[in-house]
Amino acid sequence: MDVVAGVVANSESIATLLVSCKDRKGIVAALAQTLYGHGANILDADQHSDPVAEMFFQRIRFDFGDLHTDRRTLEQAVSEVAERFGMTTRLEYAAKPKRVALFVSKYDHCLVDLLWRWKAGELPCEIPLVVSNHPDLAATVESFGPEFRVLPVTKENKAEQEQEQIELLREHDADLVVLARYMQILSADFLRDVGCPVMNIHHSFLPAFMGGKPYHRAFERGVKLIGATAHYATSDLDEGPIIEQDVERVSHRDSVADLIRKGRDLEKLVLARAVRSHLEDRILTYANKTVVFE
Repeated sequence: MDVVAGVVANSESIATLLVSCKDRKGIVAALAQTLYGHGANILDADQHSDPVAEMFFQRIRFDFGDLHTDRRTLEQAVSEVAERFGMTTRLEYAAKPKRVALFVSKYDHCLVDLLWRWKAGELPCEIPLVVSNHPDLAATVESFGPEFRVLPVTKENKAEQEQEQIELLREHDADLVVLARYMQILSADFLRDVGCPVMNIHHSFLPAFMGGKPYHRAFERGVKLIGATAHYATSDLDEGPIIEQDVERVSHRDSVADLIRKGRDLEKLVLARAVRSHLEDRILTYANKTVVFE
């Protein structure tokens, strides 16, 4: 059950509508009137306008438990408003939790943190599958319950293994892939064919120190801040839309090992926040960046 402004809502009847379009008058009123006219109860709404891009974005969370019509009729009415205003819309239902597949190599801190939060009920999703290119974390993953599959990747078998990964994701109906320190570069073919968003955690405050060994490069540069960045993966390495970032102050007294230790704490927090935002349908992407509603 959810409680919003004194209203108790059944999660089985909660939906979230995400909207993006060219900014113009009447958008907010048209959506609100459509939902109200069909008996939906708006629980919360947030919006953002980008005056440079002349774009409008909105997230509306509502309860459809007392509709005057039915869900299909409401969806059709939203589609008609979307056509009239040239909107891109996405309607998500809380009763159908997203299915998340985790990809990992040998580092376990992000993986274990996500699995713990999932088991504790902090992440509203299902995690049916963990894929790795190494067998090291099999016992850890199996203790939490998901299926663990090992697909070693070499230069020679990369295309074949990526196709196997895609088939596994389809078998498990994955809605999201999270790279929880998966130390392989996914090909453009994989990202094109995977059929769902792919989220990555980069152990640096992008766009600084892209690529490998960012903590070593940060140490050599003598930085006073280190960070972590969660972003959607694209064919341009470490340049996808940024979802979440955080930083921590460091000093000349910190060794590379200190930076790595502090950085891993940041990586866990940043990735968990980004995954939660995605699962709660708080993110809209445009022009290689994001609007993340709080």
